[in-house]
Amino acid sequence: MSTEDKRVREFAYQIWESEGKPEGQEARHWEMARKLAEAEALTPTKPKAGTKAKAKPA
Repeated sequence: MSTEDKRVREFAYQIWESEGKPEGQEARHWEMARKLAEAEALTPTKPKAGTKAKAKPA
């Protein structure tokens, strides 16, 4: 299972739990989770705290 698949599964589970664990909503939760994971993958990451960006030479 790829890292992306694992992330989608985590999101789907979180959605399911947040909605009170309803039955019969697997496809909708999975689609929502897939879109969230896709958006997350496209979001640029910020530098970690404590790291300084290198200054560009003039």
